[in-house]
Amino acid sequence: MPKHYRPAGKKKEGNAARYITRSQALKHLQVNTKLFRRLCIYKGVFPREPKKKFRGNHHTYYHLKDISFIRHDPILEDLRAKSAYAKKVTKAKAKKNKELANILIKRQPQIKLDRLVLERYPHFVNALRDLDDPLALVHLFASLPASDRMKIEVKRVHNCRKLSHEWQAYISRTHKLRKVFVSVKGIYYQAEVEGQKITWLAPHGLQQVLPDDDVVYDVLLNFLEFYETLLAFVNFKLYHSINVKYPPILDPRLEASAAELYALSRYFDTNYRTPEQIDGTERDESELRLAQLQHQLPSNEPGALMQLVKGAADENEEDEDTKECKKLFKNMKFFLSREVPRESLLFVIPAFGGVVSWEGEGAPFEEADQSITHQIVDRPTQGHIYLSREYVQPQWVYDCINARIILPTEAYMVGRVPPPHLSPFVDNEEEGYVPDYAETIKRLQAAAKNEILPMPGLGKEDLEDPQNLLAEGYLSRAEAIEAAERKRTMMALEKQYHDELKMELQGNQYSSSAVDKNKQISGEGSNNEEAREEESLPDMQDTAKDAANMSTLLMSRKTRGLYEAMKIGKEKKKADVSLLKERKKRIQKIQTQNTKKN
Repeated sequence: MPKHYRPAGKKKEGNAARYITRSQALKHLQVNTKLFRRLCIYKGVFPREPKKKFRGNHHTYYHLKDISFIRHDPILEDLRAKSAYAKKVTKAKAKKNKELANILIKRQPQIKLDRLVLERYPHFVNALRDLDDPLALVHLFASLPASDRMKIEVKRVHNCRKLSHEWQAYISRTHKLRKVFVSVKGIYYQAEVEGQKITWLAPHGLQQVLPDDDVVYDVLLNFLEFYETLLAFVNFKLYHSINVKYPPILDPRLEASAAELYALSRYFDTNYRTPEQIDGTERDESELRLAQLQHQLPSNEPGALMQLVKGAADENEEDEDTKECKKLFKNMKFFLSREVPRESLLFVIPAFGGVVSWEGEGAPFEEADQSITHQIVDRPTQGHIYLSREYVQPQWVYDCINARIILPTEAYMVGRVPPPHLSPFVDNEEEGYVPDYAETIKRLQAAAKNEILPMPGLGKEDLEDPQNLLAEGYLSRAEAIEAAERKRTMMALEKQYHDELKMELQGNQYSSSAVDKNKQISGEGSNNEEAREEESLPDMQDTAKDAANMSTLLMSRKTRGLYEAMKIGKEKKKADVSLLKERKKRIQKIQTQNTKKN
């Protein structure tokens, strides 16, 4: 045996061959922790959880293929070169050579992330699906103050503000906004772009305070650097899809008066062409092309040309939601007072077809304009009141948007406590509790669509009763008789199904002749049958409980734990609903007592 021979070590298998710890990844890539975190953010690499943690629970694991993916990317060498260049700048400053340091800072290499965006999102739909977090972070930094200590540059804040306004201008002018909810954290928006629902959070327009201890700004800035590039790509694609030049050129006067969103809206009005306008300008060319195609098609296939024309028309048609949103505030002119959230209302009102102005420089029309229909105010007293318009609180605008109808303004008048602002992101039926104001909005929506809803305190089964509909005059007598017969047949079939299920649970053999026999003697022994049902009810409950226990025993430990957690969650939801109902009864009782006293 040779002198320097060493036996081969044990070959790695399983999770040890597929996963790698963070410390091993740092050695593999020869980078420090800060640079490794930045690389993972750029490349979209996240920690993994192997089924068996071969190095213990206190380690962070990554997939080996992800680390190899980072190792062979050119961005690694670019970041290393930037780090080496930063050391030159630090060295020049340490030697107090300010002239050299300034020259080096001006010539500092910039890293472009365009290739990484195209690599991570090969299709535009993929970028839209992943746009929630980028929009939330860009809107957050657009409202933050610049800080040298936190490394938040003025240039970055201005860029975030520009990107957020460009996105809002596109959503507003194409009427893609669907839901708005004002919360303590900020304002939640949801838009639908190319079939993808995109939800983001925008902070309130207040002075923001930067916390020192709880937030790691380096990580946020790394994410922001990638998200800025991604959002710029998305805006570019969306603007070009509607034949608008990007980046837009703004009016400097409006930009100086902090009305960038309105300046973008004016840019859209000048450059944006609707599908109808595009169709009008290109009609001659389209007719010529269709005439040429008609000569090329066989004479016995007239339907082919019709399908071609139909497909071209479908591309330009707007969906039903967009048409509905476009007409909500049609023929309405709004004026915003100084105390209301101007930026949010400038975004949402044009998105639903309204015209809006404000108090300040660059406004499209003045407060004294007699054609104004609604003035949005948020203070109890007004200097001058115009009788030709309605004065409402800002919540009325948001509630109208979520309800998709124009709500009555009496409850939102100045000085009154407005109704509860309900979240459009909550499914009341699924939660098990429907607030009173949600019922009111549902009735207003039904009235707008000429639908029939049950009266308060009644259910849908009351509407299904033909006698009630006959008494109310909604059905004729012949229709009521036919509906009653149909309902009787359905009830008989439902009873037969329950009888069959009951017999199966008791273990009896079922046959159609037995059912016929039961039907014949049902009139004679109805009392005995009811007694038997009462006796068999506990047995059915025990059988159902045993079946549930058996299915639980057959589950794995993990599945059983998930099932128990689901049961606990359902019980908690029921408890919350019962608590809300108890509070509601208590409030109604107090209100009734106060009314009697008065």
